[in-house]
Amino acid sequence: MKYDISSFPRGVELLRNSLLNKDTAFTDEERETFGLEGLVPPRVFSQEIQLMRVKENLNRKTSDIEKYIFLTALQDRNEALFTRLVMENLEELLPIIYTPTVGRACIEYAHIYRRPRGFYFATKYKGKFRRILDNWPQKDVRAIVVTDGERILGLGDLGANGMGIPIGKLALYTVCGGIHPAYCLPVVIDVGTENDELLKDPLYIGMQHRRWRGEKYYRLIDEFMCAVKDKYPHVLVQFEDFGNENAFILLERYRDKMCVFNDDIQGTAAVALGGIYSALRITKKPLTEQKFLFLGAGEAGIGIGRLLVEALKQEGLKEEEARLRCWYVDSKGLIVKGRNDLNPRKQEFAHDHPPVGDFISAIKKIKPTAIIGVCGQKGAFTEEALKTMAKINDRPIIFSLSNPTEKSECTAYEAYFYTKGKAIFASGSPFPPVYLEGKTYISGQGNNVYIFPGIGLATVAFMIKKVPDVFFLEAAKVLSQQVSKQDLDGGRIFPGLSNIRKVSLEIATRVSELAYEMGLCKLPRPNSIKDHLKSLMYDPRYEVYV
Repeated sequence: MKYDISSFPRGVELLRNSLLNKDTAFTDEERETFGLEGLVPPRVFSQEIQLMRVKENLNRKTSDIEKYIFLTALQDRNEALFTRLVMENLEELLPIIYTPTVGRACIEYAHIYRRPRGFYFATKYKGKFRRILDNWPQKDVRAIVVTDGERILGLGDLGANGMGIPIGKLALYTVCGGIHPAYCLPVVIDVGTENDELLKDPLYIGMQHRRWRGEKYYRLIDEFMCAVKDKYPHVLVQFEDFGNENAFILLERYRDKMCVFNDDIQGTAAVALGGIYSALRITKKPLTEQKFLFLGAGEAGIGIGRLLVEALKQEGLKEEEARLRCWYVDSKGLIVKGRNDLNPRKQEFAHDHPPVGDFISAIKKIKPTAIIGVCGQKGAFTEEALKTMAKINDRPIIFSLSNPTEKSECTAYEAYFYTKGKAIFASGSPFPPVYLEGKTYISGQGNNVYIFPGIGLATVAFMIKKVPDVFFLEAAKVLSQQVSKQDLDGGRIFPGLSNIRKVSLEIATRVSELAYEMGLCKLPRPNSIKDHLKSLMYDPRYEVYV
C-alpha cells in the first residue's frame, strides 16, 4: 500500500496511528518532516533491533494470557512490528493470538480490556448502523470478520466479549494471507447474551440484556449487512462463531447476495477434507472406500459432511451413495431415519439403520475408517473407542477437532498410545510431539488458518462476487498437495506453519483461477494470477516515508 505523505498525521498523532507508527525506527529525516523530534528517544533503531526488544519482553511474561495482553498492546501500537514478530515466530505465537489462548482471552475480555479495537454494532444503535459505520476511520475495507458472540469456540455465549475472535482471525488474514491490516474490520453484533455471569458482571462491556431472537434479530443482521454493502460494496464478510441455527440460516440468506462465507461451516470442512486427502496418501486407500463417523452434528460436523459428499461425487459416487459414507452420532445416539427429533440438516444424513444409543456401539456397528470429533466434549474419544478403531482398521483416522484444547475429544498422546501408534491423528488445537516406544509422532493441527487466509486473499485481490462451496473443495485439494513426503513419513498430515504464506498463496491462486472460470471476478484477469497476488501481499518491513 502506497501512502500520500502530504496527508500524514504529525507528531503524537502519528505515533498513535498503529498502521503508520514505526516508534524508534523513524529516520532522522522522517522525525524532522513529521514533527517527531524530541517525542521519541534520539537513537534510531532498525526493526530487527526492535524485534529483539519485544521478544525479550514477551519472554518475560509467565502466562499465556499475559503474553496475549502484551501482543494485543503491541498490535494496537505498531501493526508492522506485531505482524513481523508473529510471522517469524508463528509456531510459538499462533496458539497465543488464536486458539487456544484466545478462548481464555474472550472469557476474560471485559477484565483485560485496555483500549477499543474493532467495531460494535449494538441493539442500542438500531436504525443507525449505516450512519455510525462512517465512524470507522478506514475508507477502503475489504475483509470483515463478524460474530454475535453466541458460540465462541467451544465456550458458549460470551456476548460482546467475543470481539477477541474477529480481531484474532483478521490478524491471521494479515500474517498468513498477506492482506493489509488497513483493509480489515473486526465486528461484533451485540444482540445481548444469555450468560448470567456476564449479565451480572459490572465490568462486562456489552449490552446487559437477554439475546434478541427471531425476526427482530434477523432484521438487525439485515441492517448490518445492508450498511456494509452500501459503504464497502466489494467487501468479504466472514461469519464466525454464531449459534448453530443462525449460522446456517445466515449463510443461506446472504451467500448469493454478497461475498460471504461461514468459517465454522465451510472453513472447517475444507481443512478437515484436506487432512483426509493427506491421510489417504498414507493409507493408499481411495476416498470412495472410506466410511466417516462424526461425533457431533452441529456447524462443523454438517459442514464437513456436506463437503465430503461433494468430494465423493467428484470421485464418481451418486449423491445418495456419498451420503451413506457419512454417519453421525449426537447427544441422542446414532442419527437414523425414524427419529422424530432431527432438524433438516441432520435429516440429510439420517440413514436406514436400527437405533444405536452410544458412540462406542456406533463404532462397532458402522465400522468407520475415520472418526471425526466436533462435539466439544473433552475425552469423548475414550480408551475403548480408540482401541476399537485400531482393532477394525490398520491405520485408523482420528480427528479430534474441537477447540480450545480443554474441549478436545482426545489428546495426541491418547490417540497414539491406545492405538499403539497406528492412528493418523489431527486435532483442532496444538499438541506437543508424542514419544512412544522409541518413535516420535508429530500430529497435525487441523486449523482453519490453512484455509480462510487464502480464500480471503483471492476475494480481496480480484473483488470476487461470491464464495461458492467449490472454492473450499479446491482449497482442500491444494492444502493436501502442500504436505511433503517428509511430513507424511512423520505422520503429519498438514504442512508446517512456517510455510503458511506459501499455502495461502497457492490456495488463493487456485481459487482465483476458478473464480475467473466461473465469471465471478469484478477485475480484469492479470497475465499471471500468482505473481499479481504475490505483489499484493503485505510486507511488514518498514517503508521509508521520506
